[in-house]
Amino acid sequence: MRILGIDLGEKRIGLAISDELGITAQGLPTVLCTVEKDDLEKIKDIVNHYGVEKIVLGLPRNMNGTLGKQAEKVLSFAHNLKNICDIQVELEDERLSTAKAERLLIEMDRSRKKRKKVIDKMSAVIILQSYLDRRMMNNR
Repeated sequence: MRILGIDLGEKRIGLAISDELGITAQGLPTVLCTVEKDDLEKIKDIVNHYGVEKIVLGLPRNMNGTLGKQAEKVLSFAHNLKNICDIQVELEDERLSTAKAERLLIEMDRSRKKRKKVIDKMSAVIILQSYLDRRMMNNR
């Protein structure tokens, strides 16, 4: 089962796809945010191309667990995504995923310019891999 991971940002949408067994996440090219309708269509094309059966969308919670302005945007996007793609959309707590991605890229000695180009993709990979790992642990 292929699963698509999404990190919805203000300017870019980070994407990751699972392998067919749902064990590992690999990054896909980042989508630049335009109009939501167009963004949804681009994601629908990716869903169809890879035969995605489920979408995991990162939900940005505040550190105290509450939902902020960006989280409300994500919830609305998730609703619209579910309607346009007609597949299950699950929300994954993405607290600190961007910070973790930044730390990993620094450890890999990526320059600030290079980090900016891949941070959203890396965040999507972290969100999806976290979901896949938890799912694997719950199935044991």
